[in-house]
Amino acid sequence: MSAAALAAHPAAPHTQPHPAASGAQSRAGGHTVKVPLRLVVGAQYADAALSVYVKIAALALRPEGCTAKVAVLAEYLGMSKSAAERGLGQLVRPDIIDGLVEVPTVRRTLRGGRGQSAHRVTRPIVENDGELWVRIPVRAAEALSPRLLRVYALLAYATARRIPVTAAELGEQLHHHTGKRAGEHLGERQARRLVDELEATGWLTVRRREGEQGRHAYETHRHPLHPVPAAPAVGQQPAVDEQLPLWELAAPVIHDGSGSDLGDGSLASKEDPQTDRRSETELGGGIRRRRSDREWVATPVDNHVPGTFGPGDRVLHTDDKTSSSSTAPSRAPYTGPGLQVSPRIWRVLAPVHHELPGIRPFVLRRIAREIGRQLDNPGGSEERLTDRITRRYATTDEIRDVGRWLLGAALLRHGCGHPDCETGVLWPTGADCETCALNRQVEAARARRNAELAESARRLEAHRQAQRQEAADAEVVDAGPARPLPPKKTCRELEHVSDEEIRAAIAEHGPAAALHIYGRLRALPLLADPPLPNEPGCDRRTHAQ
Repeated sequence: MSAAALAAHPAAPHTQPHPAASGAQSRAGGHTVKVPLRLVVGAQYADAALSVYVKIAALALRPEGCTAKVAVLAEYLGMSKSAAERGLGQLVRPDIIDGLVEVPTVRRTLRGGRGQSAHRVTRPIVENDGELWVRIPVRAAEALSPRLLRVYALLAYATARRIPVTAAELGEQLHHHTGKRAGEHLGERQARRLVDELEATGWLTVRRREGEQGRHAYETHRHPLHPVPAAPAVGQQPAVDEQLPLWELAAPVIHDGSGSDLGDGSLASKEDPQTDRRSETELGGGIRRRRSDREWVATPVDNHVPGTFGPGDRVLHTDDKTSSSSTAPSRAPYTGPGLQVSPRIWRVLAPVHHELPGIRPFVLRRIAREIGRQLDNPGGSEERLTDRITRRYATTDEIRDVGRWLLGAALLRHGCGHPDCETGVLWPTGADCETCALNRQVEAARARRNAELAESARRLEAHRQAQRQEAADAEVVDAGPARPLPPKKTCRELEHVSDEEIRAAIAEHGPAAALHIYGRLRALPLLADPPLPNEPGCDRRTHAQ
């Protein structure tokens, strides 16, 4: 989506505005501000500086300008006052690279000497000089953390400019600002994690493998498409539609230690000894010998449940090749329940029910998660996915691996960026997609233009080749048959040769031939601009002899 489309796109009303921001601006319009791209990609600016800049730029649009205190700005953005002060300090000081001040600040004092909040404005963006900028919604700075806001700004610029971006390229634009790795850029796995977190908030839609050359296509929004679910109450289990691993359901997200994402928490690395339970290692005081791996295997519990994709007594592991002891018993076969999926996943896979028993459980889990993700996205429905699988299964001649075919061909959506577009047809009306029709016309026009240019280039090259051949034939005709040159004069014969004879040879045969016949010593002084022959005649020493 381009920057003009972002500005004209209607924004949904902000359902839960920040209490402190209710009197600043109306949140129903979804205000956006222009942010210099150097502030987004510059490694010299912290993540908090971008959030503070967006809020100051929004408040500076009022007639009285931005006169909010640092504590009020921090309350607007939901961050600590110290983090807001650090981000603001980088904006009010000259940049260490080019010396620009993004937020000029004027200190104010009342007549009695009592201090007053400063008046802040943002530096005008010089668009005539080609300065790049990106448009960011103000509510995104209030709803997202500083790091996620920076990822949103990078993807918004790439979307507006239609630049295909990978996770590795996105990680190169994000940097560590504290710790031992300060100044280094983030890795690909960290960038993927940030993109997944941003997608979960509803501000970003990731279309897997639908971009150029198999890249992900990103679509940023001016408002979240769905509300972020609140944390479950104590003792309440979250609702899970598909079967997910246990660590994705119960494990807390602590990517940066025990501190907050703002870098102001306590990043503790040691446990407090004043706890209610002492460690078992402190009681023994010695070294415990670890038991070898898989030395003891618990007996499976007899709670047989019929599996969706086959009997529960399917053997997953028949032998143990990783045991470190030769006397250890072999691993017991798996006799637990089979793989279970939700009813809506089972209904979507109705056209290929007879193919599912031959698929590995790991691949089946990936298929179930992909179907659940598409069902949760806008425009996804069970009937649409079932129809897609049915049509592609009927038109495929040979399927070697059903699991890979489902993940790589059957479940992929073909079409444009419109959520209801299904291979050039709008679902479920069946009308032709105007965007896809326009894209086909553009591709056809581009193909015709390329063919015309190729044909013109071929004709031009043929014409030039013909001209070169005609010029070569004309030179051969003008030259006529080659006449034999007179023999080379010896040194004794040169003593009886006059200058008039040499000049006549130069006029008849040319300077190069004269130099070859009479030598450089005799013919070179008689030439006005003599060329250097390939085979010189006798030199001065030979002539003297």
